[in-house]
Amino acid sequence: MSAIESSFNSRNLNPLDIYVLPGYTVEVFAQGLNSPVSMVFDEDGSILIGESGEVDGNARVMRLRNGSYEVIAEGFNVPLSGVNVLNKDKYVSHKGLITLLKEDGRRYNVISGLPSLGDFGNSQVEFSIDGKMYFGQGSATNSGVVGPDNSWTAFHPYFHDFPAEDIELVGQNFVSYNFFSYSPTDYAFTGAFRPFGTPNRPDYVVLGNLRPTSCIYRSELDGSNLEVYAWGVTQPYRVKFDRFNRMFATNLTYDVRGSRPIKDCPDEFLFINHGSWYGFPDFCGNLPVTLPQFRPDVGPQPEFLMSRHPMIPTKPFAIIEPHAGVRGFDFDYTQEFGTYGNAYVALSGSIYPVTTGGYPLPGVGRRIVRIDMNDGNVSTFAINRTGLGASFTGGGGFERPMDVVFGPDEAMYVLDYNMATPINPNLYIPNTGVIWKISRT
Repeated sequence: MSAIESSFNSRNLNPLDIYVLPGYTVEVFAQGLNSPVSMVFDEDGSILIGESGEVDGNARVMRLRNGSYEVIAEGFNVPLSGVNVLNKDKYVSHKGLITLLKEDGRRYNVISGLPSLGDFGNSQVEFSIDGKMYFGQGSATNSGVVGPDNSWTAFHPYFHDFPAEDIELVGQNFVSYNFFSYSPTDYAFTGAFRPFGTPNRPDYVVLGNLRPTSCIYRSELDGSNLEVYAWGVTQPYRVKFDRFNRMFATNLTYDVRGSRPIKDCPDEFLFINHGSWYGFPDFCGNLPVTLPQFRPDVGPQPEFLMSRHPMIPTKPFAIIEPHAGVRGFDFDYTQEFGTYGNAYVALSGSIYPVTTGGYPLPGVGRRIVRIDMNDGNVSTFAINRTGLGASFTGGGGFERPMDVVFGPDEAMYVLDYNMATPINPNLYIPNTGVIWKISRT
C-alpha cells in the first residue's frame, strides 16, 4: 500500500525531522485524520482506524485501503477509545459501551453501563487464546477524590470511584470550594470513593462493586460473564497479550491536580496477573504515595486513603517518565525489524497545564520507546530531532503519537494525533492526524 497523496496543507510534514535509530527510514503513510487514537490491521490487510471524536464531535471508525478512506461506522459516544477486529467482527470501545459491528453494518451493544462518566473511560478490547475479551476501565478521578478538577460533576454529581473489593478507609476528608453553591464562601468536604460533598467517617467501609473503576475486565465475546480480572490500575489505556499469552498494559498514572495532587509518579508498563491489585489510589508502582518524592510543590504530602491494602503492588515491568503519556503498543514478532519480541510504546506527552501542576513539559513523551522484554529497559527508538512536539517548533515530525502496530509487511506504523494550535496546546487543528511508516532499510 502506498502513501496517500493529500491536499491537506495545515500541517507541515517532514519525515527528516524525526530521528530514528540507524538502519530505519521514516515516511508519511497517510494523513487527514481527526483525533485518531487506535488502529489495527484487518484480515484483508486494510487498516481500521478509531477516531475519538474529540476534535470534530464525530466518533467513528475508518478503513484505509488502497490509498483511500472509507467511513465504516460513525456516531459513537465521544470519546471513542479503540477498535479491534476478530473474524470480521469489529469491536468498538466508546464511552460506557462496547459495540459489536458486523460486516453488514448491524450494531449490537454487547456491554453497556460501564463506569466511564468520570475522567477516564473504557479502553480498546483485546482477545486471548481462550476466546475471551479483555479491556481496561479507567478511574473516575485523579487519585480517588472527586474535586474541582472534575468538570463532569456538573452532569453526574453522584458519580465517583468504585472499588472491586470491600475496602476500609482512613476517613480523611478534603476541603474544596463548593462549586454547586452560589456562595463564594461555601466549602465542601469530600471523602475518598464518595460523591462530591459527601464526607467519610473513620474506618468507613466501601463495598466492592460489580462495575468498578480502575480495573481490567474480562468477558465472553458476546459480553456475558463480565468479571474483574485485575484492579487498582489507574488508567489502563491499552491491554495486549504477548506470544506467551501474558497480559501487559500501559497505565497512565496520577497527575498534579485536584484535591489530592500527586507529583512525579511515572507512567507504567505493567505485567498483569489475574486477581492482583495494582495500587490505586495509594501506591505509585510499588511505592507508597506517602513518600516525600510524591509531594506536590503546592499542597500537603499525600496520605493513605485506605487503612488496609489488599497487597503490596508488584513493581511495574517497565517505568516511563512522569507525564510521558503511555498509549498504544505492540510487540515486534517480525523477522527483520528488530530484536524479536521487544515492545514498542507510543508516548503522547503531557497535557499541560492541567495535569502537570502548571509546568510546561514539551520535551516529555512525544516519541516511540522500545522496551526490552528481557529486562524491562526502556530506550528511545524514534523522536523528533528537537526533542519537542512539532507544534512547539513548527517542525514536520511527531505531534502526539497515540498507537503503534506492526503491519503484515513487517513495517512499523505510528498513529499520530492532530496538530495543536500555536496559542493553545490542547486545541487541535482539524484533519491533521497522520500515520507514519517506519521501515528497516
